[in-house]
Amino acid sequence: MRMVDLIEKKKNGVNLSKNEIEFIIGGYTEGSIPDYQMSAFLMSVYFQDMTDEEITYLTLAMANSGDMIDLSSIHGIKVDKHSTGGVGDTTTIVLAPLVASVGVPVAKMSGRGLGHTGGTIDKLEAIPDFQVEIPNERFIQLVNETKVAVTGQSGDLAPADKKMYALRDVTATVDSIPLIASSIMSKKIASGADAIVLDVTTGEGAFMKNLEDAKRLAQTMVSIGNLAGRKTMAVISDMSQPLGNAVGNTLEIIEAIETLKGRGPKDLKEMVYVLGSQMVVLAGKAASLDEAKILLEDALASGKALEKFREMITNQGGDAAVIDDYSRFGNAKFVIDLPAKASGYVHHIHAENVGIAAMLLGAGRQTKEDSIDYNVGVVLHKKVGEAVATGESLVTIYANTEPIDEVKEMLYQNIAIGDKAVEPVLIRGIITE
Repeated sequence: MRMVDLIEKKKNGVNLSKNEIEFIIGGYTEGSIPDYQMSAFLMSVYFQDMTDEEITYLTLAMANSGDMIDLSSIHGIKVDKHSTGGVGDTTTIVLAPLVASVGVPVAKMSGRGLGHTGGTIDKLEAIPDFQVEIPNERFIQLVNETKVAVTGQSGDLAPADKKMYALRDVTATVDSIPLIASSIMSKKIASGADAIVLDVTTGEGAFMKNLEDAKRLAQTMVSIGNLAGRKTMAVISDMSQPLGNAVGNTLEIIEAIETLKGRGPKDLKEMVYVLGSQMVVLAGKAASLDEAKILLEDALASGKALEKFREMITNQGGDAAVIDDYSRFGNAKFVIDLPAKASGYVHHIHAENVGIAAMLLGAGRQTKEDSIDYNVGVVLHKKVGEAVATGESLVTIYANTEPIDEVKEMLYQNIAIGDKAVEPVLIRGIITE
C-alpha cells in the first residue's frame, strides 16, 4: 500500500476502506508518512468530502492512535457533553454538579481555551487552589463516591488529531466537516464515555456560522458516535449573541454559581435544562425528557445542585467559600459601565466581537503561550429583545489595565439598538440519528 495511491484515490472521489484509512493515520502518527503527503490527502478530503463510513473509520483510527481511557470501573452509564464552542459558554460548570446531583455519573475531561476566554479548565482554575489535574485513580474514585469530577485531558489522547490539526491550520483545511467531526469525536471516543451529548453552536460566535453547516456537522458527529457504539445525540444552539451575560473566567464562574442558586440568566438556564435532560435520559435516570427536566428543576430549587458543586470544589482542593463570598476570587482594578447612547430595544449583539473585546482585556489567549487574567471581562446587562433607555448601562467592563478605549468602541459597534423588539431563538434543532 502506498500513500501516493491513496491520495490519488481520494482526489478522484473514490471511497477509502477501513484498512486504507488506518494505514494513513498509523503512518502519519509514527512519522513514515510526511507532512507534504498528509497535506495533499487533507486537501483531497476538503474538496471530495467523505462518506459517514469513511469518517467513522477516520475517527476510530485517530482515537486508537493513542491512549484509550478506561472508565469501566465507574458505576453506571457515563454520559459526556461537548460543545463546539462559543462566547460565554458556561454550561459545563453548571451541568456537571446539576446532573450529578440527580445520580448521573459525570466524569468530565475538558480542555483549555484559545480565543475569547479560557476553556472549562481555565475557568475552574479561577477558583482559588482548584486542582484540574487529578491522577486517573483519584478521578475514578471521586466519580464513584460523589458522582462528579472535572479534570484536564490526561494521557496521550488522539495524538494523530494533534498532528493533523496543526497541519490543517497551515494548509487552509480547518473548515472541512469530515475533518472537524473526526477531530472532535476521536477525543470523545478515546475519553471513554458510554454516551455523548453534543452542543453544536451556530451563528457569529460559533465555528459554524450558518445553520445548514451546523446541521451537517451535528448529523455527521451523531452518525459517527452511533456507528462507533456510543449512543449520541446533538442539540443545535444559537450563538449569535453570547450565552448568558458574563464573558470572562471569574465572571462566568460567578454566573454559574448564581445559576445554581436559581438566579441565572434565562438563556443559560434553558440551555442547561435542554442538555441536562438529554444526559439524564441517556444515563437511564429518567424515562422521558419531561421527567428528566423535573428532576433537574427540583435539584436546583432544593439546593442539591449547589451543594454538589461545593462538594466538587472541596474534593478538588479548591476554596468552596467562594460560593458564599465572591470577593475571594479577587477583583479587577477598573470597573466601568458603558451607557446606552439611544433608547429602544437591543436588536443584535455580535457574539464573536464581544468575545474578542474580552480577550483584549486579557480574558483569553491569542497564542498558546499567553497567560489569562481571570478577573477581567465584560457583563452584559441587556440581551437581544430587551428594552434599554438612553444612559442605562449596556455593559460593565472589568479591566486591570488602561486605556480601554478600543474595547469600549468595539462593544458600542457590536451592540445594535433598534426600534422594534426581536425574539431570539436559542434551540435551532435536535438530532438523534
